[in-house]
Amino acid sequence: MSNYVLFSIIILYLIALFAIAYVSEKNAKSKWVNNSVIYTLSLAVYCTAWTYYGSIGIAANSGINFLPIYLGPVIAAPLWIVVLRKIIRISKQHKISSIADFISLRYGNHRFLGALVTLVCLFGIVPYISLQLKAVSETFQILSDDTSYMSTSVYDDSTFYIALLLAVFATFFGTQTTDASEKHKGIVMSVAFESILKLVFFLFVGIYVTYFLFDGTEDIYSKISQTENFDRLTKINGFEDGFNWLYTILLSFMAIFLLPRQFQVAVVENVREKHLKNAIWMFPLYLLLFNVFVIFIAWAGNLTIGDTQRAEYYALLLPLKNGNTFLSVLVFLGGFSAVISMVVVATLALSTMVSNNLVIPYGFLDRFSKSGSESNAKYIKNIRRISIFSIIILAYAFYVNFSFELSLYSIGLIAFVIIAQLAPSFFIGLFWNRGSSKAVIAGILAGFIVVFYTLILPFSSHALTGTDDFIQNGFLNIEMLKPHALFGIDFLSPPAHAFFWSMLVNIFCFITFSVLIKGNYRERNYAEMFIDSQNYKDLQDGALVWKGEAYVAEIRNVLVKFLGEKRTERALNLFFRKYELSVDTQMADARLINFSEKLLTGSIGSASAKILISSVVKEEEVSLVEVLKMLEESKETIARNKLLREKSEELTTLTNQLKHANQELREKDKQKDEFLDTVAHELKTPITGIRATTELLMDDDDDMPEEIKTQFLKNMLQDSDRLSRLIHNILDFEKLSKGRAQLNIQKHNIRETIKKTFDSVNHIATKKQVEMVMASNSDINAEYDEDRIVQVLTNLLSNALKFVEVKKGKIIADYKYVKGYLEVTIKDNGKGIPKQDLPYIFDKFYQSDNQNIQKPEGSGLGLAISKQIVENHNGKIWVRNNEKSGVTFGFKLPFK
Repeated sequence: MSNYVLFSIIILYLIALFAIAYVSEKNAKSKWVNNSVIYTLSLAVYCTAWTYYGSIGIAANSGINFLPIYLGPVIAAPLWIVVLRKIIRISKQHKISSIADFISLRYGNHRFLGALVTLVCLFGIVPYISLQLKAVSETFQILSDDTSYMSTSVYDDSTFYIALLLAVFATFFGTQTTDASEKHKGIVMSVAFESILKLVFFLFVGIYVTYFLFDGTEDIYSKISQTENFDRLTKINGFEDGFNWLYTILLSFMAIFLLPRQFQVAVVENVREKHLKNAIWMFPLYLLLFNVFVIFIAWAGNLTIGDTQRAEYYALLLPLKNGNTFLSVLVFLGGFSAVISMVVVATLALSTMVSNNLVIPYGFLDRFSKSGSESNAKYIKNIRRISIFSIIILAYAFYVNFSFELSLYSIGLIAFVIIAQLAPSFFIGLFWNRGSSKAVIAGILAGFIVVFYTLILPFSSHALTGTDDFIQNGFLNIEMLKPHALFGIDFLSPPAHAFFWSMLVNIFCFITFSVLIKGNYRERNYAEMFIDSQNYKDLQDGALVWKGEAYVAEIRNVLVKFLGEKRTERALNLFFRKYELSVDTQMADARLINFSEKLLTGSIGSASAKILISSVVKEEEVSLVEVLKMLEESKETIARNKLLREKSEELTTLTNQLKHANQELREKDKQKDEFLDTVAHELKTPITGIRATTELLMDDDDDMPEEIKTQFLKNMLQDSDRLSRLIHNILDFEKLSKGRAQLNIQKHNIRETIKKTFDSVNHIATKKQVEMVMASNSDINAEYDEDRIVQVLTNLLSNALKFVEVKKGKIIADYKYVKGYLEVTIKDNGKGIPKQDLPYIFDKFYQSDNQNIQKPEGSGLGLAISKQIVENHNGKIWVRNNEKSGVTFGFKLPFK
């Protein structure tokens, strides 16, 4: 393919990415931009050209040794919910914009420490960026045909112009605001899009090679197993390889937290902490999918091409060899996507670190303090833009002069080992409050010196001289000082060897100096805030220990120079409102000092923010005893606030309970009134009838026929019986509820008891033409008071007869033995009970409002009496609505 056509494809692809990023910036609040899937895909910036090409090269030459670099992140992912969430929380509280700011802030906003971390990252990441440019250049050459023009200088090198285009992309979308802690939605969305493309295209070539060029995985395995070095490709070869695996896993575990690009997407660009819940399983799944076909592509390349020197590009060479240029272009674009995402995010993160921790604190603070907000904003943006282009050009220079000497895998591991020097200060500092800035500086410097001697110097010496004399003989020809076999340890690979010794020295210096040299009061203060970040969340601005004299007006002047008049006034008004302070407050306290430093941190870094604020306040030295005392007071304040919150919650709960109890009392009072109305009505009706009949009989002068007199006397008798039953029910309920009713417990046949009840209410069923059925005919003997149970059954059957339809009604009685209980149910097909009434149906005086249009008959005591009878038998009664229509009442009695 012509290199002009290929370069045109690259330009069109970059234009598409610009469009995606631009649209995403315009729709920054859309759910399509802010979700856990996009967040997880942005984390896949971890998969660079090393993943796309380098892993295949390792798999072709060393078999499964490509896996450890992915096992580290997989092991780390479950810990994100604890460790990464804590890092995100701290970073949001303090407007952290880079890993240099994070480490610097942990150790008291130490300016030199922030600069040192930035330099370490530059040493590690610039070669890593050159690795990406190397991959683009070499794959570009592979796809270009023999007739294509080959570059002879920088000016006609397509890789140089691609690098500049990436710098333009990072500059355009990464430096729109001065606050580097703000989200870059456009870049994140484009990285997520690229993550999808590189995975899909890699899976395409994996499927093509495995199932089109070969007959599946078994075919590749059977053929590769016949080669001479098959055992070396499928096994961990001995104790030495085991150690190399261990150190590589540890390296990659640290890298997923410490690489500037990973910190940028995982922490700075995080929108919501809850996105971690999905990321902890989606990200390992992404890595798994990416590595499914790696070993098969590598083996297929060994079988088909056999040139292990070019094994890194088997994914490109295999389809190209078989005439599938289209798939080769897709693979190239997938690899190019991996390069773009890494280069853009890495340069963005590094440019922020360079501007906030090198250029501004060591060269521009005086100019900033004399300029206005617009000029300062322009300076900050230009510094970052120049930093981005400088980093890209530096990486290109490294690529031209050094990267041809090493594979993608080797350059990647060198970068990981250098970045790993930040691990002790980063991880230990999150959980141990004794770490000090001097100890961190000593540890990082000592560790980096070891890496330089054991890894960087041998590589540079070989690249410049072309010989291995230094590697073979060591410094001053001292056997014990061989850079790849320091003190006789010669069984580790160079990166694992450098990692082992550098970590040993780094951690030793960090721990030793931390114990011997205590940090100042600011370091101890920030240590407490980092370690106990959850408790300090509610007292962010008041958690800073500070003592001195400061004026609000002077602090406002500093803020205006960077934030502008409007933003400064809005921020200060919010601060005064939050702490209920007057807007005319003259003297500033520790809260305003801390608040102001945070406002400036996103724009100029934590160290520069501290310096600028310190320049307008008179700070007094605070002893460690005073720090500890203030911190204890802060903790006591937090504890008191926590106790007050708990008491407030208890009072709220108690208030709600009282409201609920009061509502219940109102309901009971209402039920009582209704009951009294019902009872009064029920008592009045028979009494009125008796009185009226009596008056008629008394006024009679023997002219009334005997038949009418007899009927009147029968009516009087019925009304008397009705009055007697009502009074009996009231007295019966009171006895049962007070436990004064005596039960006549004897063994009875439940079938006979139910039949007896059926007979007693049969005349009502016949009159209403309702069918009553006994579902079981078996004899079950149980101990109970038969009269009382007949009373319960009569109440339940009468209740059912009341609510079933005439001629259509059906009532089914059933009984059975269930786990030590005799269970009896009465089921009907009448009206159901409203859901809101079900919990109260057995309460005394309770009658559903929805039973009928007219007021229901009865006193409302029948079901309440039934419940008392069953419970006095140590049983249980319940009710439920049937699926279609009707209700099922049931009760169970202990069965011996």
